[in-house]
Amino acid sequence: MPAPPEPSPLPPDLLQDAAAVFGLLSATVRLHLLWLLALGERDVGTLADETGQSVATVSHHLGKLKLAGLVRAHRQGKHQIHYVDDPHVVEMVRLAVQRQRETRSGPARSPARGA
Repeated sequence: MPAPPEPSPLPPDLLQDAAAVFGLLSATVRLHLLWLLALGERDVGTLADETGQSVATVSHHLGKLKLAGLVRAHRQGKHQIHYVDDPHVVEMVRLAVQRQRETRSGPARSPARGA
């Protein structure tokens, strides 16, 4: 069987941009917001209710997600309706959550050595 091809080098700025996306997703609130928005469009009040956060907190985190180009909004009457604008990020979130569910439902893990 032939050896797998060597991966091409990654430019530092590409790695930095990818790390920034993971940094955004490292906040539990933002991850939860993306999870909910992947299920469908929502306004800030609905997201606040569903996450148990204040409207101000949700607005703050949505602002960060918008600046990163992961979320967008459109006006519907008096409300801004938010939606996910990057299906790749939705897939990453789904994979991460699915992996955690599988890990938790699998056989009990033995404690780490030396712990």
